[in-house]
Formats: sequence, structure tokens, C-alpha cells
Amino acid sequence: QVQLVESGGGLVQAGGSLRLSCTASGRTFRRYAMGWFRQAPGKEREFVAGINWSGGNTRYVDSVKGRFTISRDNAKNTVYLQMNSLKPEDTAVYYCVGDQNDYSDYVGTRDEEYHFWGQGTQVTVSS
Repeated sequence: QVQLVESGGGLVQAGGSLRLSCTASGRTFRRYAMGWFRQAPGKEREFVAGINWSGGNTRYVDSVKGRFTISRDNAKNTVYLQMNSLKPEDTAVYYCVGDQNDYSDYVGTRDEEYHFWGQGTQVTVSS
């Protein structure tokens, strides 16, 4: 079993940066793809970014490409989301997720592909 705990959310002005962190419990973290989803008030939850077990494959939703970077440190059981040039439309609760496909290069974008979810961290971008 893997438990995920996010941190790093907060309030930032448009154009600013934040780095989200997600620390996983359990020795199996390094075997799984990890990712971030977000949900804004009144909107459906959407995939933001994902990274395979080794860090060699990443995927992003088009709206964050060039602004957000996902990375992981398997020695620290932590995945990161560096968010630059933030926009008010990035305001949402951000969730860290993990799948159960051992050592796969595949990075899913649908929420049903991820079995482990964190509690979420709020990111608010003011204009």
C-alpha cells in the first residue's frame, strides 16, 4: 500500500511560481508511475502531468506545457511539480496520484488509471 502526502500549495500572484511536493510511504514507490491531477471549483478533475517510474517519460496537459515540470526523486520517495508562470486559471486543488503498474514506461492521463491518491493541496493564483 502507498500513502501520498502533498505539500507546497498556497497563494501566489499571477506570473509567480510554486513547487508542489508529494512524499510517498512504502517501499514500492519507485516501481510506479506518478502524476498530478487538479480540480477547480465547478469543473471536472483533469490530468496535469505524469512521470513514469524511472523519470524517463513524462506527459503534460497542453495548457501547462512549457510552464510546469514534473520530476521525481526515488531515493526520497518524492515527486515534484514545479509550476512557473502561474495563471489564475491554474487555481485548483492539486492531487498527487500513483498507479500500480510495476516498472512500466506508460503514463496514464485518466483518473481511473491511478490507484493511489493524496488528500490534495490548494493552489490559488491571484490576478
